[in-house]
Amino acid sequence: MPPRKRTRPGLGFLCCFGSSEPPEINLKDSVPLQLLEFSAPMPPAEELHARFSELVDELDLTDKNREAMFALPDEKKWQIYCSKKKEQEDPNKLATSWPDYYIDRINSMAAMQTLFAFDEEEMEMRNKVVEDLKTALRTQPMRFVTRFIELDGLTCLLNFLRSMDYETSESRIHTSVIGCIKALMNNSQGRSHVLAHPQSINTISQSLRTENIKTKVAVLEILGAVCLVPDGHKKVLQAMAHYQKYAAERTRFQTLLNELDKSTGRYRDEVNLKTAIMSFINAVLNAGAGEDNLEFRLHLRYEFLMLGIQPVIDKLREHENATLDRHLDFFEMVRNEDDSELAKRFDMTHVDTKSAGAMFEMIKKKLSHTDAYPNLISILQHCLQMPYKRGGGSLQHWQLLDRIIQQIVLQDDKGEDPDVAPLDNFSVKNIIRMLVNENEVKQWRDQAEKFRKDHGELLAKLERKERECETKTQEKDDMMKTLNKMKDKLQREGVELRSAREQVLDLSSRINDIAGSNVPFPPPPPPPGGPMAPPPPPMMGGFPPPPPPLPFSCPPPPPPPPPPGAPPPPPGAPPIFGAPPPPIPSSFNSASTMRSKSIPQPSHPLKSFNWAKLGENMINGTIWNDIDDLRAFKILDLKDIEKMFSAYQRQQKETGSMDDIYVSTRKVKELSVIDGRRAQNCIILLSKLKMSNEEIKRAILEMDEREELAKDMLEQLLKFVPEKSDIDLLEEHKHELERMARADRFLFEMSRIDHYQQRLQALFFKKKFAERLGEAKPKVEAILNASKEVVRSKRMTQILEVVLAFGNFMNKGQRGNAYGFKVSSLNKIADTKSSIDRNITMLHYLIMIFEKNYPDTLNIQQDISSVPEAAKVNLAELEKEVHSIKSGLKALEAELHYQQSRTRERGDKFVAVIGDFITVAGFSFSELEDQLSEAKDKFANSLKHFGEEEGRMQPDEFFGIFDTFLQSFSEARQDLENMQRRKDEEERRARMEAMLKEQRERERRAKKSGASDEVGGEFDDLVSALRSGEVFDKDLNKFKRNRKRSVNQLVEGGGRERAVTKVNY
Repeated sequence: MPPRKRTRPGLGFLCCFGSSEPPEINLKDSVPLQLLEFSAPMPPAEELHARFSELVDELDLTDKNREAMFALPDEKKWQIYCSKKKEQEDPNKLATSWPDYYIDRINSMAAMQTLFAFDEEEMEMRNKVVEDLKTALRTQPMRFVTRFIELDGLTCLLNFLRSMDYETSESRIHTSVIGCIKALMNNSQGRSHVLAHPQSINTISQSLRTENIKTKVAVLEILGAVCLVPDGHKKVLQAMAHYQKYAAERTRFQTLLNELDKSTGRYRDEVNLKTAIMSFINAVLNAGAGEDNLEFRLHLRYEFLMLGIQPVIDKLREHENATLDRHLDFFEMVRNEDDSELAKRFDMTHVDTKSAGAMFEMIKKKLSHTDAYPNLISILQHCLQMPYKRGGGSLQHWQLLDRIIQQIVLQDDKGEDPDVAPLDNFSVKNIIRMLVNENEVKQWRDQAEKFRKDHGELLAKLERKERECETKTQEKDDMMKTLNKMKDKLQREGVELRSAREQVLDLSSRINDIAGSNVPFPPPPPPPGGPMAPPPPPMMGGFPPPPPPLPFSCPPPPPPPPPPGAPPPPPGAPPIFGAPPPPIPSSFNSASTMRSKSIPQPSHPLKSFNWAKLGENMINGTIWNDIDDLRAFKILDLKDIEKMFSAYQRQQKETGSMDDIYVSTRKVKELSVIDGRRAQNCIILLSKLKMSNEEIKRAILEMDEREELAKDMLEQLLKFVPEKSDIDLLEEHKHELERMARADRFLFEMSRIDHYQQRLQALFFKKKFAERLGEAKPKVEAILNASKEVVRSKRMTQILEVVLAFGNFMNKGQRGNAYGFKVSSLNKIADTKSSIDRNITMLHYLIMIFEKNYPDTLNIQQDISSVPEAAKVNLAELEKEVHSIKSGLKALEAELHYQQSRTRERGDKFVAVIGDFITVAGFSFSELEDQLSEAKDKFANSLKHFGEEEGRMQPDEFFGIFDTFLQSFSEARQDLENMQRRKDEEERRARMEAMLKEQRERERRAKKSGASDEVGGEFDDLVSALRSGEVFDKDLNKFKRNRKRSVNQLVEGGGRERAVTKVNY
């Protein structure tokens, strides 16, 4: 798509004389014209015209100004001519009427400033010399400027700027020197000379480093105006790149953005500086290449956006200065127009340049069916291979890629770059070598690798110790909390017990009194709920009997282990830990019940064949009754079978040399009877554990007190518990332990641990208990708190009251006259839309009523803050998880009873560790159960409170209704705030435009009637127009027309229902 052409006002020097009326020419002298005395009478008209023409030629005015001068009456022409001649013939000004004087004085000042310290009076005298030069450059005839240029006066001024000491650079002299350059550029010859100088704009830009605000403003006005003259725009960009190096900026324009955001405390100076910066930014963006090159404007604006100009612009609005706001408006208007133009290229209404994903999707969509798509894929594939780690030169690689793409985008067909070229005649290899020293990188990489390895080892040790410390600390804290709670519970139960004893004693005494009186009486009826409890046992030693045992506590006498036929545990919980394996029938019993068969025996162990045998009593009447395997043994090659299916894993070789035979006799035969895939997975797990079999066994017996087994490793170990068939096979070859493969040896040694599977399950349950409890408890608390909040909330009651009134008012007939409504109706409020404005719903209207009459109800989120979390809880899943934890604790108790009933080997800490754990965990779980029961009761009450049927709604559905309503409520409030903000912005812009229009009218009237100190020059007029923003007037009007036209097209077309934000410029 070709670059968008943008018509703009002529940026030449006639732009400031847009009015049809000729400008008023005034003399610089303060004496009124009617009081001047002329030394000679006015000559004839022809002679006057000739003399006046010479004067006008010396002033180097533009054609339009020349016409305005010649249009003056003859009397006024003669007055101007006499005034100028009188000034030129003044004997007091003969010395200062030639540029040689000023050049010598300025050279002298530049040389002396490093040798002497000047007082205030001398500084004022030096400033007067520079000010006189500035006045002379503005008012003297053209021959003065020509002579000044011939004597290289510009170089003299630039050298003075470069050599200024700090005191001079912060004084008015600095501002005056910049003013001299500005005055020199006020005519075409001087301006051409300044622009032709190779270092002039760069040197001028260096003056931005001063703290003198007036100097900064003058420099920015010159640079901004230079952007608007032919061939000046790129010089300014080069000057800003030069200033970046000179001031050691991180990025270009950084100082300007810092100044734009900084507050000086002096309103007038601050506003003047910020206005100058914004006018310069607008000139840089929209002049030169930015006049018709969308890519350039986007490229340059991105620099400012990356430096954070947008929040600064929002902050500058607080100054409420009409001129500054005009420049801010123009910046935002051009940005919106360019963003819209960019979006059109992708058939979009907006491009989110802050989102990498959104930009990639648009590029992919644009190129997906073109020949360029494979190149896009290739670019992305190679980007995946680019360095991405910090350091090591990776940043420079990405910088190089960024600069190459910039140059591809900006460079025109002639090979010219409108901005400072990021790369000139570049070679990737040379630049990479320049940015990164390969030897240093290799040295750093080796050193970093060594540090990384050491760091990894230390980190693993530290992580293990921290995990052990955290576990011990958590167990200690849980134990202390449990002890404190048990103490409180014992105290409460003691008080209740004493009260019960007093009641029993009182009843006993009354019974004895009645029995002593021998009065018969009928037996009392039994109390409801069962017979009266028997009296408590007598006190021992004056102490009350111990309280009943806590849930899941361990009774002192260990019961016998459960029978083999115990039911399996529920899903999600470990199996019943106390179930011993079923008894294996002895060989004696087998021999007595089955016929013995003379089956040949192998000479060495063979691999097992996992079949399911049929008993002898089951073969009658089947095919097996006629089959005799002894006949097959006579035909089978048993030696070949032994060779093919040996349990030893031999390394077979084709060669039969003596060396091979010797080596094979030295190799240890490895025995493996476990399934190959299972054995391979087991070996992978053991390699991750990095522990020996003895260390694993010790950790399991000690219940992992040292925190060596992570939860995920325990979960994997549970998958490799030795099965009965594995144990039988391994037992047959236990005498060949040294020959066993690694996985076989591990399974064999673990099978020697009594109740190995139950121990692993107990340890895994113990490690996961706190995590499972921590996940379940917040869900229970969310339901409990939310149930309380929705019932207690007065704000919710007020909302329901207003909604009920609305519904009864809006509905007629049977749908109205309601006394309440289902809470699900809350989320149907937003479905009712206004008949006046379709963007306004009943919910928006209700919020407006709340803001006016019930402002406190707008804080409804504070009342029911737990509702969003409760809406995520599935009560059925929560109850299932709680039941699973309870089953796991019961299974853990059963295993503990079994371990207490047997003799423990040395180092076995199962009973001590699990006993303490059950005490603490049982109490914590009982709290969770009680809390869940209370939450269910409160939830049932909340359903009843809102008129909902109990059991018909789950918490996630019930609280989800309120959560959805809260979200819709918040979104509707935000919509109303956005509407109000847009309305206020439109009103503010309308007021601003009216003020600007009134200000321009006042300025126009002032130009007609007022008097200026001197004849204005072209460059001054351009700076003035740039400062006020008038140079962008035609653009402003054009943008307003385009925006109005696009809005009308969207409204009339109706093709896309997209909300259009109206912006007043």
